[in-house]
Amino acid sequence: MQKKHSFTVIKGGGSQKGAPAHYHFLSGYVTDTRLMGVLVLSVHWTTDSQEEEDDFHQFFYFDAEEYGLETYRSQVGNDPEALESIEESLMGGLGGKKNPVTEREARYLVQYFIKASEELNVTPADPKSEYDFLLAPLELFSGKEKQALIEKMCTPIRSDYECLHYFLMRCFARDKEGAQYLAQEGLSFSEILPPKPSTLCKNSIEEYKDENGVDSYLCEALMEVDGKYTLHVLELTIHEDKISSVFRRSAFRVTAAEAAMLLNRPEFITVYEILTDPNSFDDHFLPLMKNSMMTPHDNGRLFLEFRKNNDHVDQKVFLLNEDVGGLYYVSDYGQLIIAAYTLREIKELEKVLQKSSLHSALLPTAKYEFKEPVLYEFIQSDFEDFSDFLDSLK
Repeated sequence: MQKKHSFTVIKGGGSQKGAPAHYHFLSGYVTDTRLMGVLVLSVHWTTDSQEEEDDFHQFFYFDAEEYGLETYRSQVGNDPEALESIEESLMGGLGGKKNPVTEREARYLVQYFIKASEELNVTPADPKSEYDFLLAPLELFSGKEKQALIEKMCTPIRSDYECLHYFLMRCFARDKEGAQYLAQEGLSFSEILPPKPSTLCKNSIEEYKDENGVDSYLCEALMEVDGKYTLHVLELTIHEDKISSVFRRSAFRVTAAEAAMLLNRPEFITVYEILTDPNSFDDHFLPLMKNSMMTPHDNGRLFLEFRKNNDHVDQKVFLLNEDVGGLYYVSDYGQLIIAAYTLREIKELEKVLQKSSLHSALLPTAKYEFKEPVLYEFIQSDFEDFSDFLDSLK
């Protein structure tokens, strides 16, 4: 899911003048999620004393589309729980893998993040003083080094479907560098770039042969920006695993209701009554949600459980929110509602709860299958009980 994170910057105890000069590079990694538009860089520094409490960890969250170096976090020492918490807050929804980087590559990336932030007219994340020492000019980074690094930042493309989805995702986001990585050298795709960064909500692919017998792909892509939707019909070809041509056949506005119909899919829901007090429930429930993203709402809390990979991009039809594997809504009125988009996944969510220490504190009261998602509609309503909400829809 392409989403913008709203993080709170937490100072981790590093010197306000940046890491001391006696810090030495120990290890680093970058996520292979560049084609999603965001990535995380982590760097671990150690000291001559080799005392764990002197180790220094830095985390950089970079958004290539709009926000540049959006978030910076740091941690002094090797507390595994603290480090895991930072990683999950930054990487929980990315679905990528970690690839090791050298010190030279890490320094280059931080400088790249800063330069990109300047080009996007945004201020890099604070406290900049903690990573100023990484901004000393490097010897010229060769083309070979840049290629090796971009390959660490980008997941390997496994199919034409994946190539097409990622390419249109990057184009609609006005991420020219990301799109160029997937295109043949010299290909012009400015024709399909929108005036401002936009979101690819859905893309359906059909294969056919053009009038010259060349294998081509017809894409029907739904794009959203500022709550307005446009449906693009595009013709593309691929040669040697790169986009070799792109042509827009048509583009026309669609209403929000029409877009909702295009994005509709089944939703499976199971409702539980919570049989214990809120504090006791949280003691058992929150550890299950440690890898989820929580968003507060007027009448409860929603937890999103993301998939551990981005395999949803490698299929004929791409849907933006298919990186969500499950939803858990804890209402302030004593209900736990879980939801998933397939029967297999809702059964898996139920199994997790059944095997957890919560099983005796939950009473399943109803199961539903809907032709279109309704959970978000319930969350935004003023209803306290899910069945009362459903009665209002009849």
